[in-house]
Amino acid sequence: MSRLTGWRRVANALWRAPHDPQIYGLLEIDAAALLRFEERARAAGHHVTPTHIVGRALGHVLTEVPDLNVRLQGGEAIARSTVDVFFITAVHGGHDLSGVKVVDVPSKPAVAIAAELDRRASEMKAGRDAEFARSKRLMDLLPMPLLRVAVRLTAFAANDLQLDLAPLGLHPSPFGSAMITSVGMFGIPQGFAPLTWMYDVPILVLVGEIGERPVAVEGRVEVRRVLPLSVSIDHRYVDGWHLSHAMRAFQAYLAAPERFEPPFS
Repeated sequence: MSRLTGWRRVANALWRAPHDPQIYGLLEIDAAALLRFEERARAAGHHVTPTHIVGRALGHVLTEVPDLNVRLQGGEAIARSTVDVFFITAVHGGHDLSGVKVVDVPSKPAVAIAAELDRRASEMKAGRDAEFARSKRLMDLLPMPLLRVAVRLTAFAANDLQLDLAPLGLHPSPFGSAMITSVGMFGIPQGFAPLTWMYDVPILVLVGEIGERPVAVEGRVEVRRVLPLSVSIDHRYVDGWHLSHAMRAFQAYLAAPERFEPPFS
C-alpha cells in the first residue's frame, strides 16, 4: 500500500468513483450511396436529408436488434410496442431546441419521415403546435427550483408510469425508442451528444457534416465524402453482442438505402 501524492491525491479529492453508464462511439460512413439516394429523392420532389436517412437506419437497427427496443423498469426490460425515433429539432431561429417523435419508423419510408418532420417542425416554429406551446410556456414560467422538481415528476410519470399527460403536452415515452440530432446542418463536423437520464432510451445518434476524408480502398488512398456519426449508448441496455449486431444492421442500411426503401412515388 502506498500513499497518493501530487495530482493523483488532488484528483482523488476532486472526483468520486464513476457511475455514468454511457459508451461513446464514432463511425465514419462512406456517404456515396446515401448521397445518391438523397439526390434521387430530391429529383422526385422529396426534401430528404442525411438525418432523415440515418433516422430510418436507426429504426432498422431497433427492428433487427429488438433487445434494444425496450424500456428498463426495476430489474426488467419491457418491450416497446412500436419502434419510435425522436428527432431533435431547432426552433426559434435555431436559438432553442425541441423535437418530434416519429411513431413506427420501420413502417414509414424515408420520404414519409421527411415530410412528417417538415410539417410538424414548421408548426412548432410558427407557434401552431398547441402541445409544444403549452409545455414550453409552463417550463418557461416555473422558477428553477420548481422546474427541477417538475422535470423529475413528469419524467417519472411519462416514462416509468406510462401516463398520458396531454394537458401538459406530454405522452407516454415522449422520447420514443431512440433519439437522433444533427449538427451537420450548422457546419459542425462532429461531436457527442449527452444521453441524459430523463430520455429513457438506449441510443442517441449525432449526425455530423459530410466532408472529404482520405480513405483506404483496396490498398490505395482515395479522397471520398464521409458522413461522421457519433453515438452515445447506455451500457445498461447493451453488451458487446448487441453492439456488434446493431453495427452490422446500421452499416448495411447506410451502405445501400435503396435496398430497404420502396420506389419513389
